[in-house]
Amino acid sequence: MKLHALHHLYQQRLSRSTRPFKARGANVDRCTHCMVVRRLCICEEKVTHRTHAAFLLVMYDDEVLKPSNTGRLIADSVEETYAFIWSRTEPNKEMLALVNDPKWQPYIVFPAQYAELERVRTKPVSEKGKRPLFILVDGTWQEAKKIFRKSPWMDNFPVLSIQAEALSRYGVREASGESQLATAEVAAKVLALNGDKLAAESLDAWFDVFREHYLTGKKQRQLPVPGALDTYREVVKRQINKH
Repeated sequence: MKLHALHHLYQQRLSRSTRPFKARGANVDRCTHCMVVRRLCICEEKVTHRTHAAFLLVMYDDEVLKPSNTGRLIADSVEETYAFIWSRTEPNKEMLALVNDPKWQPYIVFPAQYAELERVRTKPVSEKGKRPLFILVDGTWQEAKKIFRKSPWMDNFPVLSIQAEALSRYGVREASGESQLATAEVAAKVLALNGDKLAAESLDAWFDVFREHYLTGKKQRQLPVPGALDTYREVVKRQINKH
């Protein structure tokens, strides 16, 4: 299986830990790539898409270690996904070079109420010759707000605001108010807005696969039949037939 940015970042973060990271369910035997209980591993099912846009995940320090993180689902689904650990005082130089590369049009994906009105966009519009680079802050809601407020390098980029039309389907973590969607749910909406509809549909279905398998393993149940994986396979099959 080809490893992506989140897999590499997970190993980097793990290598500098001075003590074992104890997330909830730390004693569960998980696949270290998809983070689902090993007997329910979904790694062989994922399909990765080439898209017009790319994603940059800016992650709070231990977020990448949490098995419930959905940022890895974006990297599963979108070929050009980058990921870095956030630092308030020493932003990663490779990350800064990426966002300042003239081939990209960066957008910070964040709720409109936290940004100046003139920065807010409801749809991505890139200059000719540039591709959208969607920057997602990934952590708990309190951590995400901290990253947004305390990252001066983000201040000059437009803010793309996604409206939650329904409650999150996540159910793996408790949402901290304000009808927050999971990171992967937001990314799927962003892809749809950008016209990458096949990737958006695939990521949305892949999110349901992860959610169902994760919760089934957590609650020591059996997968429903038919289930989210059947739906995902149908989505992938339809997309292949379109080509």
